[in-house]
Amino acid sequence: MSASEVKNVITIGASAGGIQALCSLLRVMPEKLDAAVFAVIHIPKESMSDIILHTLKKYTALHCRVPDDGEQIKNNTLYLAPANNHMMVAKDKVLIRSGARENHWRPSIDVLFRSAAVAYDSCVTGIILTGLLDDGTSGMLAIKKSGGICIVQEPGEAEFADMPNNVLNNVDVDYRVSVSEMGSIVNGIFSRRICKPHQIPEDVKLEAAMSERMSSKIEDVAQLGEVTTLTCPDCGGVLTKIQEEGLTRYRCYTGH
Repeated sequence: MSASEVKNVITIGASAGGIQALCSLLRVMPEKLDAAVFAVIHIPKESMSDIILHTLKKYTALHCRVPDDGEQIKNNTLYLAPANNHMMVAKDKVLIRSGARENHWRPSIDVLFRSAAVAYDSCVTGIILTGLLDDGTSGMLAIKKSGGICIVQEPGEAEFADMPNNVLNNVDVDYRVSVSEMGSIVNGIFSRRICKPHQIPEDVKLEAAMSERMSSKIEDVAQLGEVTTLTCPDCGGVLTKIQEEGLTRYRCYTGH
């Protein structure tokens, strides 16, 4: 099946407790998917992605792989972000980048989700599972603003509820459910979805482009919000305050 036939994209983000949650999700997903699936799990940079991949393969009939930069994407395939690299989605291909950490992580969930929103707009389904802190919140908002569908694990079920709760507090999600319900929901979405072109917000496109380039200028980030006198604790760079509907966050011009 050629990459040009890929119309639907599923993005999954998880942190603490994420491997077990992702395995549980894969167990209930359809055996064949008219979609490409991309997953970011927060793992230490020295971790072996191949070992995690081996575990995931036990729970799904999807083809599972850690992608190479520029690899064409295919339906019925799960792409796991490599350790210590961002994974992004362009139209019909995967991009692997070693840019600055975002939300203290590389790979970052937000980086993946924003790129998917830009490349596939209303054909993206974003899923957030268990995890600490708030990586994935801005990315889910980008998917929602671009016409996609947002699914969040029920916080009471999640091993760590921070990530699901932060999304629920800032994004008007479509589904708040247990992992066991997600497979039938995804199946239902694909059975009735008719993807229509949706206008991508300029701020989403700008941040995705900065991540793809792995660099940005202060004036680029300034387009996203208000430049402050605060400095990045990681590199000392100038921080810009970004207001996204109800979400307030800070971004360093280097990407942190």
